[in-house]
Amino acid sequence: MSGMMDKVNMLDKQDEFLRHDWTVEEIAALYDMPFNDLLFEAQTVHRNNFDANAVQVSTLLSIKTGKCPEDCGYCPQSVRYDTELENEPLMPLDEVIASAKQAKQNGSSRFCMGAAWRSPKDKDLEPVIKMVKEVKALGLETCLTLGMLTEPQANKLKQAGLDYYNHNLDTSPEYYGEVITTRTYQDRLDTLQHVRDAGMNTCCGGILGMGESRRDRIGLFKELANQEHHPESVPINLLVRVSGTPLENGDDLDSLEFIRSVAVARIMMPKSYVRLSAGREKMSDEMQAMCFFAGANSIFYGEKLLTTPNPDTNDDMQLFERLGITAV
Repeated sequence: MSGMMDKVNMLDKQDEFLRHDWTVEEIAALYDMPFNDLLFEAQTVHRNNFDANAVQVSTLLSIKTGKCPEDCGYCPQSVRYDTELENEPLMPLDEVIASAKQAKQNGSSRFCMGAAWRSPKDKDLEPVIKMVKEVKALGLETCLTLGMLTEPQANKLKQAGLDYYNHNLDTSPEYYGEVITTRTYQDRLDTLQHVRDAGMNTCCGGILGMGESRRDRIGLFKELANQEHHPESVPINLLVRVSGTPLENGDDLDSLEFIRSVAVARIMMPKSYVRLSAGREKMSDEMQAMCFFAGANSIFYGEKLLTTPNPDTNDDMQLFERLGITAV
């Protein structure tokens, strides 16, 4: 244990000590640490790489909602499930830009756009590329999540100026088939590689609370941290149970286990932004504060994340003020 922690302590000193060779046993040892010791370690790593009282703020907009052919067990946008979600066409450019302007006015520095596609057709990219260029012209960072990408599509988005591409691994390779069967884990890894090869930043994380074991959470973080480059942004979602989806029932994840997971992610990926994403509506202010102490330093805010609820913008700003946190 002490030898493993010596390696961890070296993370915050120099970039050359960023690790991409984590073992299951080492990650399990992090999870098994006394809670206070784990959070102290995570906060130490965090302070050596980031402003401890600054949180990056992003806004996520669904630009194409519903009728996705995938069978992701958590997703209300799947055409396979009866969730009473209306299928909507691609949003007009002017509506997207109006939302981006509002997001910037509310304090967001990054504007993320999501479309419910398995993978975009080449013709789908043209209007989306216009959105990317117009949003960038507002002075916002840009992010897209459109499903799987080919290598030429990734290059085209890079040429358009896209800053980040989101494509989550969701869970461990071992548990993945319990949640999704219509695309493979390797499909996801291939898209991430195309994004990397094109020179874009990756936004890649997972969803906790889908019935997975701690071993699966360990497997997820092992996959994320052992990539050739750590994702620049690591969204950690708490499952939002939606009526009509296969995962609507089940036991909620223990709050302390979620906070532990944030701390583990921070230690393993010390220079990545760790983002509290879906599920924040269920989190108390105290739980969110503990997550920030554990190393989370990015959030999505606004009233809705794609199709699920999110805390109101004013609530977030009030919490930041109470905690002495600056939005960046």
